[in-house]
Amino acid sequence: MIRKTVALLLLVLSGLFALAFHDRYWRWRSCFNELGRCYDPQTQDVFLEQAGVAWGSLSLICLAVALVLFIAGRHS
Repeated sequence: MIRKTVALLLLVLSGLFALAFHDRYWRWRSCFNELGRCYDPQTQDVFLEQAGVAWGSLSLICLAVALVLFIAGRHS
């Protein structure tokens, strides 16, 4: 029961990190300059290309651990 709860929590976190990846990197992927920065003049935000690696990695790690917990729960 605890394993499934933790796996579900990790799936939710994976989804939230995926949303952050989309918002902070994916929408702006064609705007980055040679320094890895993108400036949005409407909101005056500066987006960094490294955000894609950070948020994407967190999302994939949470998803992978959740899948391992689900699979391990089915075999025990």
